[in-house]
Amino acid sequence: MTTGPAPRHSGPPVDDRAVPVTPGFAAALGPWRERPGPLARSLSTAVREAVVDGRLPAGTRLPSERELSRVLSVSRGTVVAALTLLRDDGWLHTRHGSGSQVRLPARLTERTTPWSLDRGGAGDADLDLTLALTSAPHEAYLAALGRAAERSAALLVDSGAATAGLPRLRELLADRYTRDGLATRPEQILVTSGAQAALTLLLDHLHTDRRHPVAVESPSYPGALAVLRGRRARLLPVPVTSQGGWDTGHLATAVRTQSPRLAYLVPDFQNPTGAHMDAATRAEIARLPLTVIADETMRDLDLRTPPGTEPHLAGPRVIQIGSASKTLWTGLRIGWIRGTADLVRQLRRNPLQPQLSPPPLEQLIAAELLGEGLPAVLADRRSRLRAQRDHLAELLDGTGWTYTVPDGGLSLWLHLGTTPATALAARAARQGLVVTPGPHFAADRATLTHHLRLPFTATPDVLTRAVGLLRRCHEQEVHRFVTA
Repeated sequence: MTTGPAPRHSGPPVDDRAVPVTPGFAAALGPWRERPGPLARSLSTAVREAVVDGRLPAGTRLPSERELSRVLSVSRGTVVAALTLLRDDGWLHTRHGSGSQVRLPARLTERTTPWSLDRGGAGDADLDLTLALTSAPHEAYLAALGRAAERSAALLVDSGAATAGLPRLRELLADRYTRDGLATRPEQILVTSGAQAALTLLLDHLHTDRRHPVAVESPSYPGALAVLRGRRARLLPVPVTSQGGWDTGHLATAVRTQSPRLAYLVPDFQNPTGAHMDAATRAEIARLPLTVIADETMRDLDLRTPPGTEPHLAGPRVIQIGSASKTLWTGLRIGWIRGTADLVRQLRRNPLQPQLSPPPLEQLIAAELLGEGLPAVLADRRSRLRAQRDHLAELLDGTGWTYTVPDGGLSLWLHLGTTPATALAARAARQGLVVTPGPHFAADRATLTHHLRLPFTATPDVLTRAVGLLRRCHEQEVHRFVTA
């Protein structure tokens, strides 16, 4: 039964004493005896589900097989068979003389996409590729959580009321900008509960005259479009493509003829096209007579080897916003605004600011993750994403769909030729795969009808299944059109 040393993903240190098996342990497993099939398989399934649901914490040490048999009222043979199933599937680690610990298997902890999206995250679907989400760097996050808890004593004697952000986190963010060529002081940073919270706060402050449109890329990130529409902003689309990038001439003409005072742009590995703005374009846009909100959420997801050195989109009228959600974990609701110290002071006076400020403990965790260990986390994340991007591109060869392999980001932007994306997405959804068609990324909600976004955050096997299903659906759509 010996399986060797505990792997890196075995979780945080736990008490070496076995947790006594009480009636509460049996209750945590639920009505497992009612499941169809052999008792051993039902028991192993119940333990797995209890770990996933948090009823049985990962790292819990189980007592002896004899004790489990007694409390669960089953034969020792059933317990042995159930534990063997769990061990073989990675849910249990056993060391001779030390007992067994339940854990999350490596296939769940060492991945870049949330496990739930492969389990039918969108209703009845088997596969969900609608969301370009990242899962936590498991080992690094657990370690950061432990260090943050150790540092939390001073916070607990304070009020916990919203501030501009914990000093240590603001200093870390300011230092990152400075090392990246954009001199920044901590008082120029305002911490928010995500990039959309940052955008909401800035729009409330800057978009006060709705007679002027807001310039946005087309296509653009649907979450940002939703925030803008929620502010009743009139959107002025500016074309951006994965091949050609930004049409600065079009933007300059729009500024001159339609007088937008504000623009929302994603210069780094733009979502969804993956386009990356070169230095000359950044300088040209920064000279335009309008305020630019530069969303840098994707900036760290540079998949080039080595990563590039493009400057920030910066200037007297450029405000940067960022987030840890794509780089680290979607569940870490930490974003920020980088602007002038005067802008930060004005935003602090906005009644919305406390509501859009993250809890102090979340900020402590973010500060730990954004510290000295960040380069190693980013290197691992980039390596995995790079491999998955290349795998997806290989799968798409021969489809007839056109795309540009992006230098970074989280997704590929496909042109489907004459096939309507909405029809293809609907057919795929009926067969268990949900994807997002182009109109969801359009400022006018009506264009981009032959485009589809495919995130490469999913594991290679999921991407293989998804593309295979999409290709079959595409063939069925073409056949339907020909025979109609």
